[in-house]
Amino acid sequence: MGRRLLNYYGMDCLVVNDAVKVRMEGGVMEECEASADVLLSDTMDQYRTFQMCERLLYSPAKLGNQLLFQIPPHLQATLIERYYAFDDAFVREILGKKLSKGTKKDLDDISAKTNVTLKSCRRQFDNFKRVFKVVEELKGPLVENIHQHFLLSDKLSRDYAAIVFFANNRFETGKRKLQYLTFQDFAFCAGQLISSWTVGAVDNMVEDMDVDLDKEFLQELKELKILINDKDLLDQHKSLVCGALRGKTKSFTEMEANFKNLSRGLVNIAAKLTNTKDVRDFFIDLVEKFIEPCRSDRWTAADMRLYLTHYTNCAHILDTFKHQVVWDRYMGVVKSCIFKMYHD
Repeated sequence: MGRRLLNYYGMDCLVVNDAVKVRMEGGVMEECEASADVLLSDTMDQYRTFQMCERLLYSPAKLGNQLLFQIPPHLQATLIERYYAFDDAFVREILGKKLSKGTKKDLDDISAKTNVTLKSCRRQFDNFKRVFKVVEELKGPLVENIHQHFLLSDKLSRDYAAIVFFANNRFETGKRKLQYLTFQDFAFCAGQLISSWTVGAVDNMVEDMDVDLDKEFLQELKELKILINDKDLLDQHKSLVCGALRGKTKSFTEMEANFKNLSRGLVNIAAKLTNTKDVRDFFIDLVEKFIEPCRSDRWTAADMRLYLTHYTNCAHILDTFKHQVVWDRYMGVVKSCIFKMYHD
């Protein structure tokens, strides 16, 4: 029973006759010595059975507690994982959008654009919305809550956490300059933000700990403006960074010439994060203020890593800079995101 259910779901959104064809091409008739009529009947039976048990997958824990369908535990896990699987092309289109009726109305267009069937798009969208609604009000780590309530693997739980986090904070991901970034690029960045910039990063007993950004931390980021507003501090920072970089990269001349503009870009991004719109524009700002200028100067990924490492570390030895803890919390995430986003 369980294995046949999995066979059904592997044929996501196919009509019965198409599913029969797929099974025939897979050699099931020879394997089971079945006729075409028997195969058609068996496939129709699987479809009906799946329709009856699909509602249990809305709350996966119920699948293990019911007695109607005798499905071994390891096949239950695979069935749940496949039901909640999604297409990266589809999720990339809706990432950061509100999981509302308005977005659902666009699924026809998204289906045509991504070549994912409309039925599959609806299943994926409904799964995203279902997970969002269950976990948005829960205390505790977001990934763990998803894993416990939906019995998903660690990888899929982390991907869903990224989807929930982006939907909650409404990050802009659709602009043309961001189209080169994949869902997995954004999912990685979401993990960095969740682990370092949410309230739960410093207090694991608060409400919505992994969904909302730490507003107190975002306010503290304004203090970093001293790095660009104090001319002596800016000059000292540049001197220390360039001294550490000299002779280590072919891009040194460009790094030295653009230091102040790049530093202003990164610090201004930090200082604006108290505004909701600027939080939403975080990724587009990283691209426009930092990644694009570096790309135009032909920095390699190794150049980027070298520069940001020294840029971050040298702030620790500036004479009058007293915000090292906030600086490290900010730059730790920014560095990781830029490294992931910089496709040289």
